[in-house]
Amino acid sequence: MTVEWLAPAIVLAVRQHGEGGAVVTLLTEAQGRHAGLAKGGASRGQAALWQPGNLVEARWIARLPDQLGHISGEMVHAAASAALDDPLALAVLTAACAVAEGALPEREAHPACFHGLVRVIAALARGPEHALPLLVHWEAALLAELGYGLDLTSCAASGATEGLVWVSPKSGRAVSEAAGSPYADRLLPLPAFLRDDAQASDAKEWLAGLRLTGFFLARDAFGHQHRPLPSAREMLQDRLTTMTGPSENA
Repeated sequence: MTVEWLAPAIVLAVRQHGEGGAVVTLLTEAQGRHAGLAKGGASRGQAALWQPGNLVEARWIARLPDQLGHISGEMVHAAASAALDDPLALAVLTAACAVAEGALPEREAHPACFHGLVRVIAALARGPEHALPLLVHWEAALLAELGYGLDLTSCAASGATEGLVWVSPKSGRAVSEAAGSPYADRLLPLPAFLRDDAQASDAKEWLAGLRLTGFFLARDAFGHQHRPLPSAREMLQDRLTTMTGPSENA
């Protein structure tokens, strides 16, 4: 008797195992974050398939449900190779996969996170400027899925729903300009595109969004595991900091 599944999947991580094999971690709609052994996965013939960010049609099979099992797959969209010529696009792709791989519990379905990450990857085909706002929205949704959701609907101090420009690092709730001005140096900027679900205008907005979700990812999603924010995620934020110039480095 064997157990198996066949599903569209996103490659999140890969590490070499033995002679030419690889342990591949995938994200699927129904199986969640799920690993398996790909025979020959580190070989020249398969290495391009198992790159983080690629969309594949995956098949997993094992004798028992709790075993590592074996994974095979066919390419659906080679997102990793498509991003190779654009350092920012590649940074977005690797950061998103690293966050998903590190934050999501193993073998627990989070379909909204799967579909949200697919949208981020699809947007990269049009350029990183289209994917970055979606990445910030996806990270905020991921926090909510894990029980650490931000409340950006009204001011934590006054209840106002207009003029929300900050987020309290303690509560994760929005703060209005009127209520938060005396404490601005203690609050996290809330970018307009995340508050109003509108397209971000520039790299400064994207950076503000990454700093906001990154703070809560580091404190909650990864902090509760006693693990740091993935280095790929930190590198993406550093890249945006450099892009925005000296004024954003403070």
